[in-house]
Formats: sequence, structure tokens, C-alpha cells
Amino acid sequence: MSDNCIFCKIARGDIPSRKVYEDDELFAFHDINPVAPVHFLLIPKLHLVSLAEADDSHAALLGKMLTLAPKLAKEQGLDNGFRTVINTGKGGGQEVFHLHVHIIGGGNIPPMVKRS
Repeated sequence: MSDNCIFCKIARGDIPSRKVYEDDELFAFHDINPVAPVHFLLIPKLHLVSLAEADDSHAALLGKMLTLAPKLAKEQGLDNGFRTVINTGKGGGQEVFHLHVHIIGGGNIPPMVKRS
């Protein structure tokens, strides 16, 4: 974990959060600025800047994140589907430079890209 990263501080318990899940490798918590009735983040405790920084050594961790996301979504009441978003890098809209997956649902979520 990084001393200066806000998500590392949340995972350590230095900053309070509304925890959804925690184990030795992962931490999930509700977003402080939700865009839908259910909006939480799933992060590795390992400080990994972004998905672009991941390599083969992170394959098991990434797999665990993606298989845990639907379980947590269902536990949060998202039985009818949900959206997962991983913003990667500044150009991809990433604001906190610690890998995180947004799990979003439970309302009218606008499409990410307008269709013509």
C-alpha cells in the first residue's frame, strides 16, 4: 500500500468508508459521489496505479476482482444487471490513480456512449 494514496488509506481504515467487502487482497466500499442508487468500488489492497500497469503477475488478482464483482452486486440488490467501469489513465477518465472497478446499478443508468 502507498502512504499517499486515498484508496490505500481507505483500505487500511485510516479514512472511514461504508465497507461492502474485505478480504486479504480486496476491499469494496460505497462511492461517496454515487451516480446510481447502488455504486460501489472494488479495489485491490495492492497499490496498482491502473489497469495499464497490470501484467501477467496480476492475472489471479484481476480474475478474483472480476468474479467477485457479480457476487457483491447481487448482495447489494442488483439482481437485474449492473455496469462495471474501469477508467484507465488520465485520458480514460481515471481520477484516483489506484486500480478500481466501479459497480453501478439500480436505476436508470444512461448509456456510456450515445447510439445513433
